[in-house]
Amino acid sequence: MIKIGITGGIGSGKSYVAHLLEKKGIPLYDTDREAKRLTVTHPQIREKLSALLGAEVYHTDGTLNKPLVAGYLFSSPEHAEHINQIIHPCVYDDFQLWADRQAEAGAEVVAMESAILFESGFQTAVDYVVMVYAPLDLRIKRAMLRDSASEEQIKARISAQMDDEEKRRRADYVLFNDEKMSLEMQIAALEAWLASRKTGR
Repeated sequence: MIKIGITGGIGSGKSYVAHLLEKKGIPLYDTDREAKRLTVTHPQIREKLSALLGAEVYHTDGTLNKPLVAGYLFSSPEHAEHINQIIHPCVYDDFQLWADRQAEAGAEVVAMESAILFESGFQTAVDYVVMVYAPLDLRIKRAMLRDSASEEQIKARISAQMDDEEKRRRADYVLFNDEKMSLEMQIAALEAWLASRKTGR
């Protein structure tokens, strides 16, 4: 089985591409969604977050105290790193268990979607990295529309992520979501490329 990681900067259309692949029958692991689930359900994460931020990090009904976590997380890069070191290893392991279950069910290709694939080290969990690339001005326009945010807010978020050109250099395959080249044709070419990797193993 081949594991691919799908990444791309804010407004690149990464999630859109991931769901197009899912529609074509490739099982998809959404790291954002699963991290939120694990933060509430994983005993190790609960224990470590409680040790870091106090028992009030979880409400009495077991849900996460999001304002408390956000206040800590965004106050400094070091704090963000503390949180990431607690959550990312559990997401990494959960993905591997999930991928094993997909393989047992007969999947030949599975995908992990992550905006911070390289920053989190998740690229080591997959065989190939597929990057969704779009021009910066188009990414800003899309993100402003999607999030009802200002240009300054979107630019600040983009500058906090790894540079797209760096991601592009490190990726194994690049899809251009620039509203010029057909995404459907590019995805068909990606499927052919993956098929050649399967036979070449």
